[in-house]
Amino acid sequence: MIPRKRLDIGWLDILFGMRACWSLENSSTIASSPEWLQKETSLACLSVRSGFDALLHALNFEPESEILVSAITIRGMTQIIEAYGLVPIPLDLDMRHLSVLQESLSKAVTPRTKAILVAHLFGSRMKMESILEFARSHQLLVIEDCAQAYTGTDYRGHPQSDISLFSFGSIKTATALGGGVLHFRDASLCQAVRDRQEQWPIQSQQQFCFRLCKYALLMMLSYRATYTVFTGVCQMMGIDCDRLISNSVRGFSSDDFFARIRQRPCSALLALLARRLQCFNRERIRQRTKLAEQAIALIPSYERPGSEASEHTHWVFPILCPDPERLMRHLWDRGFDATRGGSSLYVVEAPENRPEMTPTEAKRAFQQLLYLPIYTGVSLPEIERLARALNDIH
Repeated sequence: MIPRKRLDIGWLDILFGMRACWSLENSSTIASSPEWLQKETSLACLSVRSGFDALLHALNFEPESEILVSAITIRGMTQIIEAYGLVPIPLDLDMRHLSVLQESLSKAVTPRTKAILVAHLFGSRMKMESILEFARSHQLLVIEDCAQAYTGTDYRGHPQSDISLFSFGSIKTATALGGGVLHFRDASLCQAVRDRQEQWPIQSQQQFCFRLCKYALLMMLSYRATYTVFTGVCQMMGIDCDRLISNSVRGFSSDDFFARIRQRPCSALLALLARRLQCFNRERIRQRTKLAEQAIALIPSYERPGSEASEHTHWVFPILCPDPERLMRHLWDRGFDATRGGSSLYVVEAPENRPEMTPTEAKRAFQQLLYLPIYTGVSLPEIERLARALNDIH
């Protein structure tokens, strides 16, 4: 069985993190931050959700203010918006380009609108210019969610975006098995968010060490032989393997969600994050992109989100199909761990009083999503075998 994904981290990184848990003081600062983390305008957090929570606290928008959000986003982001008494308004998407539809923007804005939160999806990066121009004309804050679009220190978000969010959670590119980075255009806003974060307790070093151990186990299971045995045992015991794996890599459970995210990162996490930023190898991005492009050429009849995106590095490889459950079972029978639950993404519902904002394109696509196991480490012959399995059923 070919696993659905392999964590983008090495064993030496895991060992470094474990050593840091016991050798570093539990402090929220590290002596030498990477250049990418500019002191006055960058902030390292426990997660993107932690940083976003602190940001909304600092912004202190009036209750019932609206934030326009990409129709497909992480559920935790809208949960945070609603916790502050704010209203998320979904912006429908052009799924071929994975960009916000301009007409959706135009009809979404009201006098209550305060900000736009746009998420780059699946490793693509949408063009920001039209969004930024729209935001300037309506005096809106622009928050650029780059959690799925990290490609190295060459991109810190669009220079005109007010805040850019980057994630280094467990399944992300260059993962530190946690951590998020926020870049700000306004140093005073950065300081206000930092002040809010300073009020939170520091994450336990032991807790982070336990997290490292958990993901070390998951890394061992991700080897072909051990993963085949694991999925076989799950089937024998009647365990839903797909759900078990998806839940195991989820960043924060719904239980005590805000208590979990309202923590500062411990020094071991910050040290590992600094290592991952400093040692980032862009060649892995090129390899991943090349492999995805080879797969695309072999399955031309399948529709893909982002097929016409101007920039795409294929962090994950989703396709659209009329019956994703059937195709998933078909691929499982042929040794490919395709999945529908590879992330915490969901489609944001329009408020009851704004039915015109129902994101029809995003809903259609989301119902047909299936993630394929295409990533660095899967060989071209395996990709060709996967393509034959896909084309047999199409």
